[in-house]
Amino acid sequence: MASVQVTNVELMKNPAKYTDDFNFYIRFDAFEELHELNWKLVYVGSSDSEKYDQVLEDVVVGPVARGPNEFVLTAPCPDHTTIPSEHLLGVTVILLICSYRDAEFIRVGYYVNNDYATEEERENPPEKVVIENVMRNVLVEQPRVTTRTINWH
Repeated sequence: MASVQVTNVELMKNPAKYTDDFNFYIRFDAFEELHELNWKLVYVGSSDSEKYDQVLEDVVVGPVARGPNEFVLTAPCPDHTTIPSEHLLGVTVILLICSYRDAEFIRVGYYVNNDYATEEERENPPEKVVIENVMRNVLVEQPRVTTRTINWH
């Protein structure tokens, strides 16, 4: 049986400007005391190659008390200068990953749509992406949750 069960993940501001921080409110139950959990937020910069993936935040939470736990994971926006310009707009993915003792036990993936805020810019986009005018919309209603069985002891 898993020692941790994630009960809720909530993105606190959505949609948001591309340049805004991500703020995920995370709740989980621990069925025993644990030393620490590692939480990571990864932005997939391009479906063509993992080399464009960015770890936006990598934090350790602990010690973890038995019972309900909650915290806010704050992460900066992706560095758009390291993403190919043809992949800045459109659909991509963000991954929230939790590990215990370097063993990943849950991954929550969300589709993210990046597009211009105004209809005018969507219909007639500038030649070069103006990142300050881009909005991101995380499809929080449709998470893809993957769990793995790990050795907790």
